[in-house]
Amino acid sequence: MHTAVSPFVLQPWQEGDRHARRAGWRGVSREFGEITLTCPLPRTAPETVVSEARGGLIPVATFEARGIHTDGIRLPTLNRSTLRVGDRMVYMTRNRWGATAAQRALALRYADDRYRLSALDKRAYVLTREPDEEDPGLTVTVRASGRGRKRQLAVRVGGRAEGGDLALALVFAGVDRSALTRMGAVRAGVSRVTDLWAESQH
Repeated sequence: MHTAVSPFVLQPWQEGDRHARRAGWRGVSREFGEITLTCPLPRTAPETVVSEARGGLIPVATFEARGIHTDGIRLPTLNRSTLRVGDRMVYMTRNRWGATAAQRALALRYADDRYRLSALDKRAYVLTREPDEEDPGLTVTVRASGRGRKRQLAVRVGGRAEGGDLALALVFAGVDRSALTRMGAVRAGVSRVTDLWAESQH
């Protein structure tokens, strides 16, 4: 059921010791209840890093990256990744060579809906559900602010949302989205070229 969503805020949390540490964001949506984002989950398999959004009336969303590149990273990246919301796969495509934010946006297909995830800057992003004949679409904007204990994520929804929309938007707060920004895309491109050159020397 689609509903209007009041703005809400997620605060940082953490628990456990260094070997079993869990951390992320937690807050309460008036319409969807308490929501917890764990980023990342404690590692249970080599070469795998996973972030998860769950709670309240939203389905569980997991974003998982696999590969040798995950050994040195804290959050899952957009490369070699799998996204699930509830029991459904979310299909993702993007133009790694896009020159503009719109061209670099991540295209998503969840259930029968199409979405785009775009970086507003390095601390904020927006998920857009494209309109169709039955629905005018929506936007979910997530912006990080503050430092240290004053950090927070502000969530604003334009349009009427359901739990899957919110889960899909929030799980990306636990993902390295830098490749969607201009500077991040440049760094990723340089890294790819360097990696290809190194491989060609063997």
